[in-house]
Amino acid sequence: MSTLFVSDLHLCPERPAVTALFQRFLTDTASSASALYILGDLFEYWAGDDDLDDPHHAAVAAALAKTADTGTAIYLLHGNRDFLLGAGFARASRVNLLGDPTPIDLYRTPTLLSHGDTLCSDDRDYLALREKIRTPAWIAAFLAQPLAQRKAQIEQMRRHSEQEKQRKEYALMDANPEAVTTALRNHQCRRLIHGHTHRPARHFHDVDGQSCERWVLPAWEEDGGYLHCDAGGCNAVRIAG
Repeated sequence: MSTLFVSDLHLCPERPAVTALFQRFLTDTASSASALYILGDLFEYWAGDDDLDDPHHAAVAAALAKTADTGTAIYLLHGNRDFLLGAGFARASRVNLLGDPTPIDLYRTPTLLSHGDTLCSDDRDYLALREKIRTPAWIAAFLAQPLAQRKAQIEQMRRHSEQEKQRKEYALMDANPEAVTTALRNHQCRRLIHGHTHRPARHFHDVDGQSCERWVLPAWEEDGGYLHCDAGGCNAVRIAG
């Protein structure tokens, strides 16, 4: 029995090596696990489920479905890049969509799962934008536009985001310790697993006198990585590209 966690793969046609690495991971590793959790940003961006006809997207969905057919339960949290993944993608890939955050009982350890962007509470400009574009009204209006127009807007937003990152302080885009403590306390969890910051590490936090651990998942670039958890605990595993 094992449970695996990945995040921030940012899959896209422009990075075929990363997509191939993920597909090998699904076949060679995830297919023998009891569960796989993808904690956001599976794709570099997602313009809507009507983009499932794209060959790259269809191939990723098929690979996930094939892994689910082996008996591995697959769960997906939305990231800041792919929060428009919906029921259509879930059906095609046989994944189960989860809210953010989601508490689970991970081998008798109460564990909180999150993409991690909401933990970056010092980045107020980003959180304000996140709140705006996650409203049902904004999403409905955006998805009502033609697919090509949506993709053009997303590209513009991505360029703006990259420019904003250049001017922001390093610490501003990291998880705030108080936000981490609050999340663990509110959900009564002793472990937190998240991605988003691209700063893989294991941290320890004191929450009301109790030692809690926080695992930050790596982004997939030239190499990949995942968190392997079983009844004995959790270990970070690197995958060579």
